Amino acid sequence: MSAAASERDRLRQAVSAQPQDFIAWVMLADAELDHGDATAGLRASERALLLRPRHPEALARLGRSHWLSGRHVQAAQALSEAAAQAPQHPGIALWLGHALEDAGEAEAAAQAYEHAYRLVPDEPMFAAHLLNWRRKLCDWRELDTLSAQVRRAVREGRGVVEPFAFLSEDASAQEQRACAQQRAQALASVIRPLPPAPHMPEDAPLRLGFLSNGFGAHPTGLLIVAFFEALQAHDTTSVHLFSLTPDDGSPIRQRLADGTQLHDVAGQPHARIAQTIRDQRIDVLYDLRGWGGGGTPEVLAMRPAPVQVNWLAYPGTSGAPWIDYVLADRFALPDALVPAYSEAVAYVPGAFQPSDTRRAIGTPPSRSECGLPDTGVVFACFNNSYKLNPRSMFRMLDVLANVDGSVLWLLSGPGRADDRLRAAAQARGVDPARLVFMRKLPHADYLARYRHVDLFLDTHPYNAHTTASDALWAGCPVLTCPGMTFAARVAGSLNHHLGLDEMNVADDAAFVAAAIRLGNDVDARTALRARLQTAIASAPLFDMPRFADGFVHVAQRMADRHRKGLPPAPLD
Repeated sequence: MSAAASERDRLRQAVSAQPQDFIAWVMLADAELDHGDATAGLRASERALLLRPRHPEALARLGRSHWLSGRHVQAAQALSEAAAQAPQHPGIALWLGHALEDAGEAEAAAQAYEHAYRLVPDEPMFAAHLLNWRRKLCDWRELDTLSAQVRRAVREGRGVVEPFAFLSEDASAQEQRACAQQRAQALASVIRPLPPAPHMPEDAPLRLGFLSNGFGAHPTGLLIVAFFEALQAHDTTSVHLFSLTPDDGSPIRQRLADGTQLHDVAGQPHARIAQTIRDQRIDVLYDLRGWGGGGTPEVLAMRPAPVQVNWLAYPGTSGAPWIDYVLADRFALPDALVPAYSEAVAYVPGAFQPSDTRRAIGTPPSRSECGLPDTGVVFACFNNSYKLNPRSMFRMLDVLANVDGSVLWLLSGPGRADDRLRAAAQARGVDPARLVFMRKLPHADYLARYRHVDLFLDTHPYNAHTTASDALWAGCPVLTCPGMTFAARVAGSLNHHLGLDEMNVADDAAFVAAAIRLGNDVDARTALRARLQTAIASAPLFDMPRFADGFVHVAQRMADRHRKGLPPAPLD
C-alpha cells in the first residue's frame, strides 16, 4: 500500500470517529481527489460544507471534484466563490484558472493565473501556468521573463513544472528531461507499484494495451484508428484499449471499438484502472498521453504492466522510472538526442507516427465562403495557438510581406488571441486583414479546406504533428525547420519519410526564403504538389499494414526480453 493510500484510510477512519471534524473532511476530499476518485471527493467536500457553509477551503475541493468529473461550469462557479472568500489564496486562484480555462472563459482564466502568480511571484509552478496560458492567448507580455524564470527553476531543480507546457519553451532536450524527471520524482514519492505481474511463458500470445484519453474524435484517435484496423491481421496479437474518456459517439470511437477490445475506465480511481489493466494480463502497455492534460501518470506509476512504453502523444522523454521504452524513428529521435532520454529507445522501421488512411478529402466551400480572397497565394498554419510564438509568427509575417496578395490562414484561438495576432501583424507592417481565421470545424470539413492552401508554414519549437499529417494527406506541402528536440522534429520526420527532405530547412532565414520562393513561383508549387501526391501513393508513411507489421515486431521483442528476464535495452 502506498503512503498516500494509507493516509487516505487514516482520514476515512478519522471522519468516521469524529464526523464533526471539518479539517479532516477537507483533507479527506484532497486525498480522494489525489487518487482520482471524483465521487468520493465530492461527498467529502459536501460534508465539509455542511459543517461550515461557504468556507473557501471546502468550496475549493467542491470545485476540484466537479472539475475532475468534467463539470467545468460548476467547477468554475464553486472556485469563483472560494476565490471571492479568500482572495489572497494562490492555490484557489490557480485552480480557478484551470476551471475557467476548461469552461471556455479564456480571458478570465488568464486573469486568475496572473492573480495567482502575483501572489507568489517566486513560485515557478505559478509562473509556468501563467506563461502557458499567455502562449495560448497569444499574449506575449513578459514571455521572455517568465520563460527564463521557469527554465532557471528547472535547471536548479526548484519546483515542479508541467512537462507538456515546457515543450513550448525553446529549451534543450536535456532541460526537457530534467523537467520531466522532477515531475516524475514528485509522483513516485507518493505512489507505490502493484505487486509484480505473473510471469508469462515465452511462447504466450502477445497482449498489447493502450491507455489514453484520446479514443474518439481527438488528435490521438485520428492518428491511430487505421493502425488498429491493420493490427487485426495479426491474429496472434490481442489489442486492448483503456479509455479515460467516455464514448463520444463519433465514427472514430466506433471504428476503434470495432477493431479492438475497448475498456471504458472513464472516471474511475487510479487504482481501479491499474487493476483493470493488470487483470487483462497486458504484456506491453503504451502510454498515449504522457504528461499531457487528461492523462493518468498515476496509473502508469503503479506498474500495471511489466513493460511500459511512451509513444505518440507526448513528444519528449517521460523522465519516469516506470516507463521502459520510448517508441521513435531515427529522424525524430536521432542518436544525438538519445542521452536526453530516460527510456531505452525502440526504433520502428519508417516513421513513428501512424495515420488514418481512410480519411476522405471532400470539396470545400468557395474561397470567399471561407473568408479568403478570390486570388492570391494561401499560406496556412492550423496549429494550436500556443505554438504561435513570436519567432514563428514573425517569420510567417516576413513571408507575407514578400509575396504580394498572399494571406495567412490560421486556426482561431481562444479569447482575444486572434485580435492580438492582428495587432502583431500591424506592428510588423503587415495589413491585419491578410490574416484569416478559421474556427474549429468537424474533421472532414477542416480537411477539405486544405484544397485552398498552397503551403503549410510550420512552427518552432513545437511542430505540427497530427496537423502536419492532415495537411500532407490532403496534398498540402509542409515547410518546417527541424530543431533539436523531438517536438521540433516531427513534421520533419513526416517530410523525410515522404522523400521531401528539401522541405526541411536549416534555419529561419532559409525558412522565409523557401516560402517566398514557392509563394512567387506557381510552377514550383505545382511541381511540389505533384511530387507530394506521388509520395502519398507510394511512400511507406501512409502504409498502415506495413506500419502494423513493424510495430508488432518491436513489441514482441520488448515482451521477449522481459519474458527472458532481461532488462529494457535499445532496439533497432
